[in-house]
Amino acid sequence: MNENDNYNNENDIATQGEDNAVNGANGADDINTQPDDYNADNKAEAATDEADDLPAPKPAKKKLADGASGTYVHTFKKPFEYEGKKYKTLTFYFERLTGRDVLAIEHEMQENGEFALDPILSRTFQCKMAAKAGRIGSDALEAMSLRDFNKIAGAAKSFLMADSDN
Repeated sequence: MNENDNYNNENDIATQGEDNAVNGANGADDINTQPDDYNADNKAEAATDEADDLPAPKPAKKKLADGASGTYVHTFKKPFEYEGKKYKTLTFYFERLTGRDVLAIEHEMQENGEFALDPILSRTFQCKMAAKAGRIGSDALEAMSLRDFNKIAGAAKSFLMADSDN
């Protein structure tokens, strides 16, 4: 009996994986059954043919950044106190803002000698926009810890960026 007859014998099929493991393969499924001149293009084409038989993957749900959905709820780690009022959370309704609000922010900034070439990049603009969306004064936002201020201004920026993608 020669070596090829060994693989044809049903009792020896199980030893095929063992033989390949000794020769460096990982088992019967990893046996290279392609001719030596089989190239990478053929492999890619075969993989594409197999993929055509599979159902299309569902697109992943895009996780929106804070504020990008139009509403942002900020929860303080410690209650924030400003001018005698304590805040545990603040809700910012960016989607309710209008063009009139943006123009009012720009006008206020101009009156104070502040300018924003691009609202997406201007922390001052983001702060004033968040203040309007949260119905609080921008001075209250400016009095917050840097961590809270950055999270809220970042939510305003995310809303502006999401809006600019449309």
